Amino acid sequence: MKDEIIDLQTKLSFQDSLLEELNQVVIDQQQQISRLELALDSMKVQINTMQTGTQEPGQQHEIPPHY
Repeated sequence: MKDEIIDLQTKLSFQDSLLEELNQVVIDQQQQISRLELALDSMKVQINTMQTGTQEPGQQHEIPPHY
């Protein structure tokens, strides 16, 4: 009986450790996702700025003359 209790305590300890490790992985991934979302938003703004800065109004949907 005593060995069974020790075995259960060992398993519980391992599971607690694993749970903490997995939780940290999830936290790290969420932080990375947040950083990537910010970078994506910044790139969208840059692209929109570049597009509006190089096009005159009305030129957005015109077919180039060589077609």
